[in-house]
Amino acid sequence: MQPGGGMPDMQQILQQAQQMQEQLMSAQEELANAEATGSAGGGLVTAVVSGTGELKSLVIDPKAVDPDDVETLADLVVAAVRDASGKANKLASEAMGPLAGGLGGGGLGIPGL
Repeated sequence: MQPGGGMPDMQQILQQAQQMQEQLMSAQEELANAEATGSAGGGLVTAVVSGTGELKSLVIDPKAVDPDDVETLADLVVAAVRDASGKANKLASEAMGPLAGGLGGGGLGIPGL
C-alpha cells in the first residue's frame, strides 16, 4: 500500500515526470542529429531527410534530366523524398516509442492520474 492512504507519492511522480522529460529531450536531440536517405529510379534521385522530417539534401543524377520529360523527374524527386520521409518517421517512432507508451492512456502512465 502506498503512503497517504493509497494516494500516489508526489515525490515519486515528480521523479518519474523528470525522467520522462529527460528521455524525451534526449530522444528529440537524437532525432535532430539522425538522417534517413531515400532514393528513386534506381538511385537516379536521392534525398536525405533529418529525423525531424527536414529535407537536408537532394541529389539528381544528370542521367535523370530530360528536358522533354520533366514530369518523370518530378515524380522521381517526390518518390525519393517520400522514401526518405518514411524512413525518418520510422526512426522517430523507434526513438519515441517507449516514451509514447508511457504517455498514452493512463494520464502520463502514472497510477492515480
